[in-house]
Amino acid sequence: MRRDDRAYDETEGHDEIAAIETQWTRIWEKAGGPQGRAEHIPRKAEFKILWPYLSKLPKGSRVLDGGCGVGDWVLWLTRAGYPTVGLDVSRLTIGKLQQMFPDMEFAVGDIRATGFADESFSAYFSWGTFEHFEEGFDRVVGEAYRVLKPGGLLFASMPFFNLRHALHDILLQPWKLQPETARMRFYQWRPTRGELATILSRHGFAVEDVKIIGKRQGIQRWLQQTFGISATSFFARGVAVLLAPFVPKALIGHMILAVARKPGTL
Repeated sequence: MRRDDRAYDETEGHDEIAAIETQWTRIWEKAGGPQGRAEHIPRKAEFKILWPYLSKLPKGSRVLDGGCGVGDWVLWLTRAGYPTVGLDVSRLTIGKLQQMFPDMEFAVGDIRATGFADESFSAYFSWGTFEHFEEGFDRVVGEAYRVLKPGGLLFASMPFFNLRHALHDILLQPWKLQPETARMRFYQWRPTRGELATILSRHGFAVEDVKIIGKRQGIQRWLQQTFGISATSFFARGVAVLLAPFVPKALIGHMILAVARKPGTL
């Protein structure tokens, strides 16, 4: 498992939750909410993995979005007949969503201790959130297990420790020195597919699959980290489209997504 650090930002404070809240508050201020985003949900790789499972559950099954961000998934799934609770640490984000969508359920909370009752949800998904706790995965995965009903589904994505990262760490990282003035802080864990499956199994989940997603994102980030080309530039996006069909997922994939089930029957 790889640990990723990033430059320390004084404005975020020292606490992990405060730093995450500051980050998502900035994202909200930039994005302005879920408008224009929810309609794109069916195009996403995460949706294409989640929906074949979720759509087999009875309509009305309650779902938790752990780390809901701007709330686009909550809107789409609730409107599709699966009432989804959006949980996030950003008080500004949740407050805005509650004002904009009073008929939907949003709550401020920590995914390590959600405050929901045991066996409250038939499904729980979390995109790129579990990895952001320096203490590791035990509390967040244990909490996911607790709030799911027997037979409930867990979908969790996080950054992938792919072959490119492994080769970089072996060949280049020993020679890369941080400036003496640089202050770094923990940012995220980056597991392999096997490590993620082991973590979930250790907490009682039956792992059904761990898929690699985000090849284009991986190529764009490689271009930025290797050549200094902005990952969001038109050039990087174009190169990613051209190369993605030919580059192995294990080499360049940016994320992995696990599908797991709590033993029992819904």
